[in-house]
Amino acid sequence: MIELYTAATPNGHKISIALEEMGLEYQVHALDLMASEQKQPEFLTINPNGRIPAIIDTDHDNFAVFESGAILIYLAEKTGQFMPVDPDKRSRVIQWLMFQMGGVGPIMGQANVFYRYFPEKIPAAIDRYQHEGRRLFEVMDTQLAKNAYLACDEYTIADIATWPWVRIYEWSGIDINGLPYLQRWLKEIAERPACQKGILIPPPSELSDEEKAEEIRKMVTR
Repeated sequence: MIELYTAATPNGHKISIALEEMGLEYQVHALDLMASEQKQPEFLTINPNGRIPAIIDTDHDNFAVFESGAILIYLAEKTGQFMPVDPDKRSRVIQWLMFQMGGVGPIMGQANVFYRYFPEKIPAAIDRYQHEGRRLFEVMDTQLAKNAYLACDEYTIADIATWPWVRIYEWSGIDINGLPYLQRWLKEIAERPACQKGILIPPPSELSDEEKAEEIRKMVTR
């Protein structure tokens, strides 16, 4: 049994998708980020950084893992799925996983902050993160012209990590026109049953886009 501590965010969705893809039994603990449940002492014993997602593997001495990329590697090694055995392919998967962790996620996150949430509109900041987000998408499009998936011709944890972020490109205000291979990859992964289920765990907010942005605005500015 995997105990999953999560919220309805791209980083949270990475892990619910992976668990669905891998067929692992898991129990969801949805944290209310607006209420700062991720900062409470009981959760900080699982993740000292006070961020979701995190897991506890009850089959392995209640071993806790935090950081979404580290969780994906842990689950792939636990199950032997979505991580090639071949050393070169394995390295490529980890490289593209780090590309998401160090590039796509942080840049899109900042695009979201300045485009959607920050109370003051700062055009230079919005342009900077949207343009860098577009550049990263172009890197991906070039790679996907050569491979069916990011790291190789196999669907891997690199795709599981990256798709939940790229799929919200409109929320970040990033244009994907003229990127046919990226669009093909987005559509193909969206058709996977585990992805369709994973992005609904935990259930998404019923707030409108503007109401959701306002709630997050309060959180990022307090």
